Amino acid sequence: MFECDYKDGTWSNPTIKPFGPLSISPAAKVFHYGQAVFEGMKAYKDDNGKIWLFRPEDNFNRINKSSLRLAIPEFPKDFFFEGLETMLQLDNNWIKPGLGNSLYIRPFVIATQSGVSASPSEEYKFMILFSPAQAYYTGDVKVVIAEHYSRSADGGVGAAKAAGNYAAQFYPTNLAKEKGFHQVIWTDSNEHNYLEEAGTMNVFFRINDTLITAPISDRILDGITRRSVIALAKRDKISVEERRISISEIIEASNNGTLKEVFGSVTAAVISPVSDYSYKGDVYHLPKCPEGFAARFKKELTEIQYNLTEDEFGWRYLVE
Repeated sequence: MFECDYKDGTWSNPTIKPFGPLSISPAAKVFHYGQAVFEGMKAYKDDNGKIWLFRPEDNFNRINKSSLRLAIPEFPKDFFFEGLETMLQLDNNWIKPGLGNSLYIRPFVIATQSGVSASPSEEYKFMILFSPAQAYYTGDVKVVIAEHYSRSADGGVGAAKAAGNYAAQFYPTNLAKEKGFHQVIWTDSNEHNYLEEAGTMNVFFRINDTLITAPISDRILDGITRRSVIALAKRDKISVEERRISISEIIEASNNGTLKEVFGSVTAAVISPVSDYSYKGDVYHLPKCPEGFAARFKKELTEIQYNLTEDEFGWRYLVE
């Protein structure tokens, strides 16, 4: 694991050590005021044994953006990349080749100053952990549209990968699971009329041959996979609309047969097709679409990530 501490106004002493427990005060501010942000990344190994990252600079920029929103000092770029690449070289054997195999990478920052006064910490710990990974979701996802709970609100921290955002999702997601669903499609906090994200994923709706997704705002995470899907679609002249989309519009499209696909995009699963969604007790089934946008974008993205095709966007990053 990689570890680096912030004290006396500076990040210092970056260290790689064997994975193990931390010794931390019960009064550390992360436990009391939730100053914690993280990122999700993956490393891939091609058939020649080379290690690749996918858009890692975007992850680096986003963890610093998340940090600033929670009053956490930004982390130095040279520490981030040198620590990450050194760890990947040391743990090279944990990265298995083959589609579906990857090494999940979890950078995160926590507030470590001891004290229960309600103020930002003056000490922090930046860490990177690894975990071998296979497919995150093994099948289609069934979702329920939120009628009461929201993921985030205007002026809040929805655009940050703050730990508390995910903690707040667990209870309504558990309620959905009790009804046989996997995830929740979150709605806006003002009216609960507009669709925003699906579980921990950005969400796309295909009406006829137009791809629609909610616009980035301070409520919605600027997903790196989301950006990549939009770039691929625009390259292929697929109409993309980044706009608010209402529940009634989706239900109408379901009823008249123009809603072709719904899918989530996220680092862990890449693309997750939605097979069914529920609203106010009614369940709407989506037709199987094996040659649809979801399958197409997942194939194109994974081929770039595993160095199986040309990377015209410059997203692939070789670890040397």
